[in-house]
Parts: sequence; structure tokens; C-alpha cells
Amino acid sequence: MSTTFKFVVFIGLLITNTFQVSFSSVISTGDFNKDFSVAWSPSHVYTTADGRTRSLKLDQESGSGFASNQMFLFGQIDMQIKLVPGHSAGTVVAFYLSSDQPKRDEIDFEFLGNVSGQPYILQTNVYADGNDDREERVYLWFDPTKNFHTYSVLWNLHQIVFMVDWIPIRLYRNHADKGVAYPRWQPMSIKASLWNGDSWATRGGKDKIDWSKGPFIASFRNYKIDACPWNGNPRFCRAESSTNWWNKERYSTLTSTQRRWFKWVRLHHMIYDYCQDNKRFQNNLPKECSLPKY
Repeated sequence: MSTTFKFVVFIGLLITNTFQVSFSSVISTGDFNKDFSVAWSPSHVYTTADGRTRSLKLDQESGSGFASNQMFLFGQIDMQIKLVPGHSAGTVVAFYLSSDQPKRDEIDFEFLGNVSGQPYILQTNVYADGNDDREERVYLWFDPTKNFHTYSVLWNLHQIVFMVDWIPIRLYRNHADKGVAYPRWQPMSIKASLWNGDSWATRGGKDKIDWSKGPFIASFRNYKIDACPWNGNPRFCRAESSTNWWNKERYSTLTSTQRRWFKWVRLHHMIYDYCQDNKRFQNNLPKECSLPKY
């Protein structure tokens, strides 16, 4: 059976058996001008006339970013992104959720630019009650600069699932009952940015941005926000209902098919896992590292 055929079969099973379409909770319009505002450097943000595609620019003058007009507590967020092509060393494209509180919660995708010809690194991170240091890194198994790919977060009472083209690449489980911080009370806005991270992003900061290769452009389109809009009452978003489909028991763990793909990513594409970094944590790994992922 070819790899392509396996992938097509997987997508069909995943859509049919795992992810529920719930139009009652889809609050996105697909128009960046209606659902998002420019967060910084308006001169570096470009949106098509129909509002369906938005691009961010980074040059020596500034980076850029945008943020959702609403905040959310639990749901699924999908965004198609095409990353900075060519020599992108030192650049960082971020797509993330953030509560913007002193002890903030945050769920991060960070795409670390590279020297031409090298694979793109995707770093994920979770902040909970202001605590971070929860990074994982994988090499993407395709060129994310050639076409748009879908990057998704499923966030519910049970788990956070990071997905690339519907393939789960990372899980962060709710072990709050065991003393592990988990994002469960603070609403978060959806954000995207393109910025200069050459102090750390590529080979630990050894490869700096080559401004002669700029300006650097990343593009976003076809987003879907299927989430609980914040109205000041966390109980509404924490309830299990037909609208809050993501809180149902069937979304409390991965399916058997998802688990196989998750293990494939971990085996063949993972390059850093904080739960294996004994040196960093002085042989005192965070508590969740010894607890089940699903």
C-alpha cells in the first residue's frame, strides 16, 4: 500500500470518526478583516480584497502580527499557513493562543526559519499558569513553503492536541488532579506573528537573519474557529453540550489511528522533547513527564 494511499485513508477515517462538524459553534466568517485586528505594524500586514488571505512581512524596519477580536475557552482552531521560503534563518512565524495575563496560559506553534535546503523545525510549547519550559521540536516531513498546510489545536477539558494536516504531533494532557498546571480557566485570543528571533531560533542563534534575502513573507488563509466565545462565565465553556462538542468523552483521548500516526511522528521526526532533557531540569523532570499522555 503506497504512502499516499495510506494518508488518504487516514484522512477519511479521521474526518469521519474523530472530528465532529458542529456548525452551531463555528463562529468564524473566514474574513480576516472581520474576525481579526492588526496587532502591530499595519504597514507590514497585507490582506486580499475579499479578506480571505492575510500575509505578514518582516524586514529590518519591523515584524508584524494580528490577533482575534474575540477570546475563547476551549475548542478547535485551524489555520492554513505557508511559511517563509528560501533562506529564512533567524525568522520566527508564530501561530498561537494566549491569555495575556501575568500568569498566562498559552498554546504555541513556532516555525523556526532555516538555512536554504535544511528542513523546517516546528517548535510547540504550552504555558500553564505562567509556567513554560515545555518545548518540543519536530522536523516537518514536507516543504511548508511550497503550499499551504493546516495547523490545528484541539483544546478541551481533557487534553491539548497539536495537529499538522490532521496528524497529531503532540499531546498535553490535563493532569490538574495530580498537581500539573493545565490551561482550563483563562480565555485566550488567537494570534499570529512574524518576527526576528535570530538570537535563538536557528541553531541556537548561530545563524542570523540575512536581510539581503528579505523581505520575509508568511501567508495565512482558510482558518476555522470552532470554539466557545468567552462571555465571562467559564462554566458555559466547560459544559458538555452539543455545541461544546470538543468536551465530549470521545475527544478525551486519541483514536487508535491517531495514536499510530502520533507514534510515527515521535519516532521519525521528533528532535527535542523536554521530557527527555535531564540536564536542563537537573534530573528532576516535570511531573507530567511520568504520567500517561492518553
